[in-house]
Amino acid sequence: MSALTHNASRVPSGSRIGEPWRTRAPNLAVIGATGAVGTTLLSLFDELAVPIGHLDLVASERSAGRTLPFRGREHPVRRFEDVDFSQVDIAFFSAGTERSRTWAREVAERGALVIDNTNAHRMDPDTPLIVPQVNADLLALRPASGIIANPNCSTISIARLMAPLERHFRVTKLVISTYQAASGAGLKGQEDLRCDARGVLAGEDDVHAGRFAVPLAFNVVPSIDILLDSGFTLEEQKMAQETQKILRRSELQVSTTAVRVPVLNGHAAAVYFECERPMERARLVALLQDAPEVIVYDGLGPASYPTPRFLSDANRVHVGRIRVETAQPTAGWLWVCADNLRIGAALNALQIAIHVLANATWMDGGTE
Repeated sequence: MSALTHNASRVPSGSRIGEPWRTRAPNLAVIGATGAVGTTLLSLFDELAVPIGHLDLVASERSAGRTLPFRGREHPVRRFEDVDFSQVDIAFFSAGTERSRTWAREVAERGALVIDNTNAHRMDPDTPLIVPQVNADLLALRPASGIIANPNCSTISIARLMAPLERHFRVTKLVISTYQAASGAGLKGQEDLRCDARGVLAGEDDVHAGRFAVPLAFNVVPSIDILLDSGFTLEEQKMAQETQKILRRSELQVSTTAVRVPVLNGHAAAVYFECERPMERARLVALLQDAPEVIVYDGLGPASYPTPRFLSDANRVHVGRIRVETAQPTAGWLWVCADNLRIGAALNALQIAIHVLANATWMDGGTE
């Protein structure tokens, strides 16, 4: 069996934009355009050849007035108040939870479809939480809120791998430990890690924690987001609740531990799962190989696992260390890696948009 296998047959691309949009390209807005996810989204627009009629780039007062290069020219960065969202077809929100809470519904009420990368609306009953490879069927009708929520960065890759297992073996329990990169805290998080590492290597006494609870360089921090009364962090709670919602299994047992590690970009997770029905490892590997946009590592030694630093394709979910418990064939383990800025945020959001533009009759391109 090949050490590395992948299924690329179902990768969305700009060429799949639906028939109504051939008369005009959609008008897009990116709120949070200067941040880590926003700039990644702009890169993906080019990589996937997404047709764009008009593009509005929106950021904070501090960034307004800047320009960002895109498709051969400089695009101005505007304040939210300076954009006419009644002329926007799809607005991507990546400017933080508070801005999404303040602005997302207002933008949706003006007629734009909002795709929100924050946790502001993920658990709202009138807002679908979408991973296109898992539950795109929920987009047959326009969401009542006018908002589609993008899941947590780690949740997306795990849900994509659990979906085929859920269909074939009925998952009953998940225990997930994530190892999350500094970029999960944005561009500032990456810079904080670099600054702290330079200080440690230079023998400086001053520590630089920045956005992290304690300094991250040469360290492992078992706390992401605020600590709740339950003892879990908000990040851990989000992952559990979102996985249940995406898989449509409110009774599914999900327990999580979220750890920040000194890696610039790329999240990893160790996933233990239990199912109702027993599994054979060969069948498990085959199901994962057949999952869309997944690279499976199934060799020996280093060929048996991915690592965040050396992902061969940043637009795929990578899975290895695939095991079935010998004494309990209804239980198994996976090691998962994915680019958190792409798979875990910008790419999933863009795949939502492409699916809607290609398939949703309610998203009518109309005329100029």
